[in-house]
Amino acid sequence: MDFKSETSFKWLYSQEISSVKDLARMAQADYLWNTKKEYSEKLISLKNECSWNSDLRNTARAASVLAITGTICKNVEKWILSKQADRSWNNDAYDTAYALIALADMGSHNLEGCGWLIENYGHDWEHPGTTALIITALIKQTLPGNNKIFTDFVENRTKWIIEQRENNKAWKTLATSNLVIQALLLAGHKKETTIPIKWLLSSMNINGSWGKDNGEINTTSLSLISLKEYSKHDHFTGKST
Repeated sequence: MDFKSETSFKWLYSQEISSVKDLARMAQADYLWNTKKEYSEKLISLKNECSWNSDLRNTARAASVLAITGTICKNVEKWILSKQADRSWNNDAYDTAYALIALADMGSHNLEGCGWLIENYGHDWEHPGTTALIITALIKQTLPGNNKIFTDFVENRTKWIIEQRENNKAWKTLATSNLVIQALLLAGHKKETTIPIKWLLSSMNINGSWGKDNGEINTTSLSLISLKEYSKHDHFTGKST
């Protein structure tokens, strides 16, 4: 893959960070590309006692990134678990998927939440971005040594997502395309991401960013994450080469 990240990170570092979501995405991209700007430390500094402003999705995003970079906040894990009711989080696909992803990254498995996602999956959730998050949550929640628990569902929905590519290139938006690319890589479908990755590179703004109005922090960070994951992912288990 012929891509130089310097221009993109130069653009990112010049931006004013105003949200936990943007900072979390930026910290993950920064860590994966090993640029050592220590955005994780800034993320930790914004944490309240057990969460980030009692916002479930932002707390889950932040907890995931910190776990990936080597910091597991047990009080945050307990806070996320305390918000689970009737097997889900807020009876919401997004909240449940983000919570399960964060718990998995922190080493906590929650089969009740996974079962809720599978049992309640239906037409209203048949959006590539939503489905990609669910696939990501289920794969990350798969217990070591038992990779077949959610295989049928994941493979079925993965094939469906691949069929949703527009003009045989990518999906409706940059953000959605990035979430799908990352889910497909995690599911072991690197071949099916080659054309979307080329499309992603062709969509980069002249200043090195991605997104409308000359760049968006979240979209640019997501794109950098996708490009790095594409360069290193091997198969379903997330093994890197």
